[in-house]
Amino acid sequence: MSERKRILVVDDEQAIRESLRLLLKGNFDIALAEDGIQALSVAEEFHPDMVLLDVMMPRRDGIETLRLLREKNQDVPVVMLTATNTVRTAVQAMKYGAVDYLNKPFEIEELTGLIVSTLDQKNGISTSSVSARVAARNIPGDFGLMVGRSSPMSDLFKTVMQVAERDTTVLIVGESGTGKELIARRIHEESKRKNQPFVAINCAAIPESLIESELFGHEKGAFTSAVEKRIGHCELADKGTLFLDEIGELSLPVQVKLLRFLQEQEFYRVGRSKPVKVDVRIIAATNRNLEEMIAEKRFRQDLFYRINVINLRIPPLRDRYEDIKVLAEHFVNRFSPLYGGRTLSFTKDCMDVLTQYSWPGNVRELENVVESLMALSPSDEVTADVLPKKLHDSPVDTNRDTVFTGSLKFEEAERMFESEMILKALKKSNYVQTRAADLLGISRRILKYKMDKLGISDRPPEDRPS
Repeated sequence: MSERKRILVVDDEQAIRESLRLLLKGNFDIALAEDGIQALSVAEEFHPDMVLLDVMMPRRDGIETLRLLREKNQDVPVVMLTATNTVRTAVQAMKYGAVDYLNKPFEIEELTGLIVSTLDQKNGISTSSVSARVAARNIPGDFGLMVGRSSPMSDLFKTVMQVAERDTTVLIVGESGTGKELIARRIHEESKRKNQPFVAINCAAIPESLIESELFGHEKGAFTSAVEKRIGHCELADKGTLFLDEIGELSLPVQVKLLRFLQEQEFYRVGRSKPVKVDVRIIAATNRNLEEMIAEKRFRQDLFYRINVINLRIPPLRDRYEDIKVLAEHFVNRFSPLYGGRTLSFTKDCMDVLTQYSWPGNVRELENVVESLMALSPSDEVTADVLPKKLHDSPVDTNRDTVFTGSLKFEEAERMFESEMILKALKKSNYVQTRAADLLGISRRILKYKMDKLGISDRPPEDRPS
């Protein structure tokens, strides 16, 4: 029987460390470290076969930790976990020998697949994986890196070109997986700031206790773990563009400080009494209903007005199903170099299933499905029967057709779909609302609000009074 592999998880956020430990402990021996300094001492004793390493940490960041790990151990593969999806991060990770990097919040299937494939490699460290994936992600589409030929997307692309010329604040609204960051990057690339930094930060992926320091930076000695000065994202983006992804996740105290920054274009580093002045264009994005959050007093109305100067709404994939075939073919071309030059074609029955599925995960979900087909399809001609089972069980197939024929109003179809998703999540979680909210990717408060709005009981049918 082979010895269990050892994985070292390094992340300053305890919730991430613990969730990864619980996820992986059944198949691997796990050690945890909360920062780069602790990681090096743990690695010396634990001798890991693989390291999952956060990029942004106090005391010593992930890139510097990676460099020091390389000096001590040339063989251990390291995968970077990052909330700031920038080319600079990828280049630095490659420079010091990371085998790959994942963006937070990451898909569990993607992480576990990467762990297995990395540990299965027999030839030691190689940067080919990360370099090939970076190259694949940069294959041009119809509009920068985006693909879409439907009328809604053509209109969106035209608006983006108009917006890019004006140095105004933009709010991008859309469901998860629709491509909000790609739109933000395109605005930057077509603007007068294109030769300056594009700095992205995922507000949902950084603990509340660190978000202010990550945005504005801190001085050495500002708090216990501040052993050196750190430049925040707002300062790194000077003369360029700052992209605040999932801005609806910011706490109210941080919202107040961000509002002042937007008004004055200056801020205070934590521990510094003199303001720092910068010239930054702000692009924000959210998959939340901010007006709803304002009504619940979880988002400041004055901040909403400040960021909502120009509003761009990205349509979900289910509302532009004519783009699905084009996107599927684009992803085949993107992944072909990673799978030995393999190409796939899709039969009519297969494409019918793809276009009728509701795609709750939008373009990102379609991308994952295509990559799984590249890896697992027994034939280069993909038929409907080899598609994942979930694609055959779309909850809105019939609803969409009745909406288009006029026999069912869109608002009612939307209500039916939302009710069905919530009921399925409640049933799967045994009516534990916190777990159901996690399955749906929303907070428990929002779940309860929707349940009350839709008239959904908080108890299973068998427990309700007759």
